[in-house]
Amino acid sequence: MLTPASRVRVRSAGPDDQAIESVGIFRGLVSIGGDNALAVELESADREENGRVRLVPLSALLAIDILEAAKPEEEKRSEPSQTPGYFR
Repeated sequence: MLTPASRVRVRSAGPDDQAIESVGIFRGLVSIGGDNALAVELESADREENGRVRLVPLSALLAIDILEAAKPEEEKRSEPSQTPGYFR
């Protein structure tokens, strides 16, 4: 399952029929002007690229490899508020 904080490798369409490969931490989905994109925080040996967030449009996706899956956060539920003694 693709969950935020999972380590992924994303291949997407690039210029001249070449694929762009992005390896990093999946941060979530982003919507920009009605288009959805994956947000990937890049891991790279290149100091300039490392830590940069790349937005990959869903229409450009070729493949997603999940290298390390993060556990999904459990839904946090609060206790229902107690009424002040009116209904016992």
